[in-house]
Amino acid sequence: MNDFNEICCRMKEHDMPVPQSQVIVRVPEARTVLYHYMKDCLAQKRSELNWLPEYEEVADWLADNRGRGLFLYGDYGRGKTMLGYHVLPAILLKYMNKVVNVYDAQKMNSDIDKLLRKHVISLDDIGTEDTLVSYGNRRLAFAEVMDAAEKYRKLVIVSTNLNGDQIVARYGQRVMERIISVSRRIRGKSIVSICAS
Repeated sequence: MNDFNEICCRMKEHDMPVPQSQVIVRVPEARTVLYHYMKDCLAQKRSELNWLPEYEEVADWLADNRGRGLFLYGDYGRGKTMLGYHVLPAILLKYMNKVVNVYDAQKMNSDIDKLLRKHVISLDDIGTEDTLVSYGNRRLAFAEVMDAAEKYRKLVIVSTNLNGDQIVARYGQRVMERIISVSRRIRGKSIVSICAS
């Protein structure tokens, strides 16, 4: 191991890529912490918390992310934006001393190169952004972020209303494979009952 650390130092001197450490998240009493942060966040909006089944999975991720990011997808109104935009960044700052760089998908393209330099990123509402055209080149910012997440072990938190097929149609199978590789996927699905009269 000492030999490997030494060679990594030499690689850095020559601007060669070196393996990055995974971002490990381990929040003690994660379910309780998540519950209180969500409740307090909603109280500021004069709203009450309705604890949904997928929040148990988010709490499990907070307890031990196993070095993986978080991919929240599914129906509207499940709290994905609140989690990725406010609650998880606050928890990671308080308990892990990690600054989460939060971007709305609509604004992600404004400075994609700056975003790609960040190591902990939260992207909200993926699938609503436009394609970036820079000097005549078409860039898919989300695809670039997921590629960087895999190569450089970035921690990425993503929310979207797209399902798997829609993600593949918009970004391609390669991006879907990266999502699977670097994140825990949690689906929020509304339960609709059909009543016969």
